[in-house]
Amino acid sequence: MFTASQLLDKINNHLSEIQITRTPEGLYEPIEYILSLGGKRIRPVLMLMAYNLYKEDVSSIYDPATGIEVYHNHTLLHDDLMDRSDMRRGKPTVHKVWNDNTAILSGDTMLILAFRYVAGCAPEHLKEVIDLFSLTALEICEGQQLDMEFESRNDVAEDEYIEMIRLKTAVLLAASLKIGAILAGASAADAENLYNFGMQIGVAFQLQDDLLDVYGDPEVFGKKIGGDILCNKKTYMLIKALERANGEQLEELNRWLNADNCQPAEKIAAVTEIYNQLTIRSVCENKMREYYTLAMESLEAVAVAEEKKKELKNLVKLLMYREM
Repeated sequence: MFTASQLLDKINNHLSEIQITRTPEGLYEPIEYILSLGGKRIRPVLMLMAYNLYKEDVSSIYDPATGIEVYHNHTLLHDDLMDRSDMRRGKPTVHKVWNDNTAILSGDTMLILAFRYVAGCAPEHLKEVIDLFSLTALEICEGQQLDMEFESRNDVAEDEYIEMIRLKTAVLLAASLKIGAILAGASAADAENLYNFGMQIGVAFQLQDDLLDVYGDPEVFGKKIGGDILCNKKTYMLIKALERANGEQLEELNRWLNADNCQPAEKIAAVTEIYNQLTIRSVCENKMREYYTLAMESLEAVAVAEEKKKELKNLVKLLMYREM
């Protein structure tokens, strides 16, 4: 069994060796640029970890693992453009280095490349893998659309939000694990349990991101704190605050949500204080723990030796208990 760190090194080495020889260069340079920015590579690592539960030669699935990472970066490239984000992993985003049209076209190209890489899996599993990957890509678009629609609503319910983050974030983690299991010849029950594990832990991860945006350490979290508050993003934290606030607190929250001109630090401090009054942090932590527990139950149901599951458990704990 490989550790998560060893698998990360393996997929990073593989990605660094990829050379796109097609032209025009103006189409492919942005792709090489965004892939060079690094990241946790959590999705391909999860695919390799799921495969490694059953088989040792993880190099045999580097192509579909690469496809998952290329696809994920395709979504980031388009997300940055839609959000008008200037920075990604400490570097200027593609639409800032080049332009909007290049970001759209290079992003589209990454989607096609992702399918080509994923299709490099063993022929006997091709249809099942492509069907799952296609469904996942469709669901992520559905999640992104819901996220955009929530921007103009102040009545987003908890279950709507959970469904949105399931689609936008969790399904790709789940699919990565399930594809790894399928390619390793795992039973249908094991593949489904690993899918559920990825889904549940993906929801927990996004809830954690919501929490860290308010209470995280910027040095650890990797970005400024309070960004979601400043742009009125409908996070789990805000949804629960709107749901639990009394009349005075609700009036104050709405005043900040509708404020056109305000000092960023003042808004962040005021909304955070309302969260503190309503104990929203503990509400979010409890929901995270709920999904984490479900995820561990799904992993427990996977019919392989406990020792083989240790690395998956360690990785999830590391990600779930990042410093606040």
